[in-house]
Amino acid sequence: MKKVIVIGAGVGGLTTAAILAKAGMDVTVLEAHVYPGGCAGTFFYQNYRFEAGATLAGGFAPGGPMDVVAKATGIQGWPMHPAEPAMVAHLPDGSQVTRWGDERRFGEYQAAFGVEAMNFWSWQEKTADAMWDLALRLPAWPPQSIMQMRDLMCKSWNWLKEDVHNRLKPSLAADAFRSMALHLKGAPEKLRLFIDGQLLISAQTTSTHANALYAASALDLPRRGVVHLEGGMGAIAHTLAQAVNAHGGQVIYRKQATHIFIENGEVKGVETKRGEYFDADILIANLTPWNIANLLGDDAPAKLRRLPPQPRYGWGAFVVYIGLDSAVMPKDFPLHHQVIVGEPLGEGRSVFLSLSPEWDHSRAPDGRRALTISTHTQLTPWWDLYKNDRFRYEACKQTYTQRIVEAAERILPGIRDGIDILLPGTPVTFENYTHRTAGWVGGFPQTDLFRNWSPRLASNLWMVGDSIFPGQSTAAVALGGLRVAEEVKQAFLDDKVQRCEF
Repeated sequence: MKKVIVIGAGVGGLTTAAILAKAGMDVTVLEAHVYPGGCAGTFFYQNYRFEAGATLAGGFAPGGPMDVVAKATGIQGWPMHPAEPAMVAHLPDGSQVTRWGDERRFGEYQAAFGVEAMNFWSWQEKTADAMWDLALRLPAWPPQSIMQMRDLMCKSWNWLKEDVHNRLKPSLAADAFRSMALHLKGAPEKLRLFIDGQLLISAQTTSTHANALYAASALDLPRRGVVHLEGGMGAIAHTLAQAVNAHGGQVIYRKQATHIFIENGEVKGVETKRGEYFDADILIANLTPWNIANLLGDDAPAKLRRLPPQPRYGWGAFVVYIGLDSAVMPKDFPLHHQVIVGEPLGEGRSVFLSLSPEWDHSRAPDGRRALTISTHTQLTPWWDLYKNDRFRYEACKQTYTQRIVEAAERILPGIRDGIDILLPGTPVTFENYTHRTAGWVGGFPQTDLFRNWSPRLASNLWMVGDSIFPGQSTAAVALGGLRVAEEVKQAFLDDKVQRCEF
């Protein structure tokens, strides 16, 4: 039986692990922390459970990514409650746009942006329908072999022959190589700003740079089944970890991998911080390319050795975790909000707020709520301050904290009076707790369809997570994990045929 080691109990790694364990492989997941989920985990602090990073759970509609993953992993159901609306976006002029997943969205868009904007939303939804349909059918992307290219062409051709996509064929082909900005040409400035804000949190870039096909799909998450999870975002990882165990695998915590051993181009095993060694016939790293390169050292493939010291593209996050008095919230206050203060976006000028549900008593003490507020931030300035001027680093942290709370005050005027816990976190904090190099989060900005890495790094080494297609969001990462599992199973079956092992 093949021994599979998965490094990292994030959503992508656990999805892959659960599917491979269900297929009968000997699967062990090594997790450095005391709980699963990574940046999509939920951590405990003074009777509160805060979302570590990711806060919006999408893709749970029937037939959607998380429904597909549940079927593939043998999960009977997620501990979820439907969320309507998905979120509310607040614009600098004081107006707001509610993002409904149902038919109410059309009236909302027309009221907010005018009837002339409806052509944009029609294109966006039709394109997203086609792209999500294609994403659920395609093999791993980008293709890494002649067989994968042949499979890709065959499945794409069959998909294109379907009548439902006939009218979109010319647009899809052209949009594969152009940005979202083309579809916003002549659109109201208010619509452009709203789209830029939404794309920043779903595609890590704005309409000027975001690939049109990816952007259309990323904007579609409210229609794909946004839910609230009992116990927080970490419930996804906990449910997947239970599936791994149920299928005979194991998830072991407090096992930080420190070195991957390679012989003749193949992975042989993994060593942990405590000096333990785990044999591996197959290794799947739920890590960033930088983290994998560090574990491989001089044995890293050429592409990994050419990486800069830290990511040049993409973002870190500045996050404030707040314990809050429930009395601060108005009645029926939605749980997710984006507040756009101004441009350029990020650095406290656009923030995302997520509250724990009132009904989820596991997340906060009675009469209190757990609130996570985040903004995109550049990595290098924080690390320069941390290494060279700790006093200014702490001062900057306080400045950002105040900026974020001020942004939150636009929709929760009494927030300062209701705070009993306030914890700020920088990219330095994220590296410390998630071990992601430099605190880089969210994956690569989706500027083109080839931006993500291919998952297979060596003959028996795969990467999973937000660095491979389809990229950011728990739904996308889980879908990537499913694809890596299928690749590994196919490689294993091919190996059995070659060795006549039946």
